[in-house]
Amino acid sequence: MSAHDGLPFLGELILFLALAGVLIPLLQRRAINPVLGFLALGAIVGPHGVGRFVDTLPWLSYLSFSEVDHVAVFAELGVVFLMFMIGLEMSIDRLWAMRRWVFGVGTLQVLLSALALGVLSHHFGNSVRASVVLGLTLALSSTAVVMQLLTLRRELGTPLGQASFSVLLLQDLAVVPLLVLVSIMGQEDGGSFLTQLGQAGLKAALTVAAIYLIGRRVIRPLFHLLAANRQADTFMALTLLTSLGVAALTWHAGLSMALGALLAGLIIAETEFRHAVEVTIEPFKELLMGLFFMSVGMGIDVTELLAQPLWLPLSVVGLILIKGLIVFVLFRLSGLSYGRAVEGGLLLGSSGEFAFIVIGMALGLGLLTREVGQFMLLVVGFGMLATPLAARLGQSIGTRIDRRHGTHDAEGQLADTGGAGNYVLLAGYGRTARLIGTLLDEQGVRYRAIERDAAIVARYRARGLPVVFGDIGQPQILQRLHLADASAVVLTMDHSTDAIHAVIGIRKLAPTVCILARARDEQHALALRQAGADMVFPETLETALQLTGGVLASLGVPDEAALAALAQARDARTHPLQVP
Repeated sequence: MSAHDGLPFLGELILFLALAGVLIPLLQRRAINPVLGFLALGAIVGPHGVGRFVDTLPWLSYLSFSEVDHVAVFAELGVVFLMFMIGLEMSIDRLWAMRRWVFGVGTLQVLLSALALGVLSHHFGNSVRASVVLGLTLALSSTAVVMQLLTLRRELGTPLGQASFSVLLLQDLAVVPLLVLVSIMGQEDGGSFLTQLGQAGLKAALTVAAIYLIGRRVIRPLFHLLAANRQADTFMALTLLTSLGVAALTWHAGLSMALGALLAGLIIAETEFRHAVEVTIEPFKELLMGLFFMSVGMGIDVTELLAQPLWLPLSVVGLILIKGLIVFVLFRLSGLSYGRAVEGGLLLGSSGEFAFIVIGMALGLGLLTREVGQFMLLVVGFGMLATPLAARLGQSIGTRIDRRHGTHDAEGQLADTGGAGNYVLLAGYGRTARLIGTLLDEQGVRYRAIERDAAIVARYRARGLPVVFGDIGQPQILQRLHLADASAVVLTMDHSTDAIHAVIGIRKLAPTVCILARARDEQHALALRQAGADMVFPETLETALQLTGGVLASLGVPDEAALAALAQARDARTHPLQVP
């Protein structure tokens, strides 16, 4: 569709939205990984699928994408938001808590896999630069697919899940120097490879440092300013500006937009606005990521299986076996059982979505020949499609091995991966909540507080207190805070209607969590109980009872008699609150 006919690529955009509107709910209903669904759909409706018949059947142009370039712009946006969300998942605290696994096992996995695959690539006639790119790229696994599989199988909190998450986290971090390295290697300055490698490391360090300072000096204060106004539209605009703006900065510096988006996410991950930003960007991320993976699927020509019936499947299986063996050895040496180590190897054996980004850059810079690049894209694509099958096979084999040997994981538990199990969630951080938090601290009980007043959040986070910005009434925020792992939720908000809505939302997401709520009076307390609160404490009643106790004590009434009278009065007035 040409620009003079209307909005450029309007037809392609409408077709994608129509397909996504049907596909996403269908995949969710069938519990199918959406990444694989979009890859398969792209292969079907792309130029190598239905699109190849457009010349003979012109009406198919309304149901297919005959040119991959028509969605390239939207696909690049999908990459930006994918990297931005991955950056949000990282934080210094999380990395430090799992430092042995992330920087130990994760680093060894990337280096050993890159070395093995790079040497093999060079053996097949590729140049040193091409072998380095392919080795490092194929060493990375699919964060999107593996995390989705672990979540669907409820294994993210298991030792295997936490070990896999640690390795994926290091791989995501490794994307930063990898993207810089590819950009530097693609420059024809006549320098030696080692010189270019040193320049890549130096440029990566300077870029990260500069953007970090920009984030501390500019981005965080802007979020504080706009969040204080509580305008959802301006908050969303600032989120989009941050992700795209920092991506543009790295692009102008001669690096990739994907690198900038990752760094933007890292900056916000260290602030109290992390969860609110995740909720804001979620709808855009799903659609744009879908477009990215669909465009990748359009480059997958299934008929290549017929053209190369031997080398393509052998390459996919060989990649899984080489990486799987390395992961198996590392996981086993780190304390996982033989069975779980085998499962982890097959789970992380294939390559991932970053390969499409890096190989695409390498092709554009001339580091890879078109023949090699296209073949490796097919290997990555079919490998991702095979990941669920390999994971299921690994789970079956691993279970049989552990049952036969009667072994279990030696460590049992790894460091905390960012969840917050066995903690108390405080909704609101006014005077009452601050006092509760202090008392919980004194008793050694972990807690987290959520507050929608940005000024309050900034004040107490500066003191090192666990307060985050957000609205307790948003289900997405509650999910980000791992509500299912909370042992209790305490509502201290002043607004009665907000408290009732919060109780309803919490009860839907976590039917068994204990909810304790502050109420203004008996009527408000009854409404909270009917909404699902387990315990309510009317302010006026408790204040009146305490004052009455003081009066009785001053009149010389014995303590036992006074306490009995107060208990009787409390029971009489709270009896209507005992909702069956």
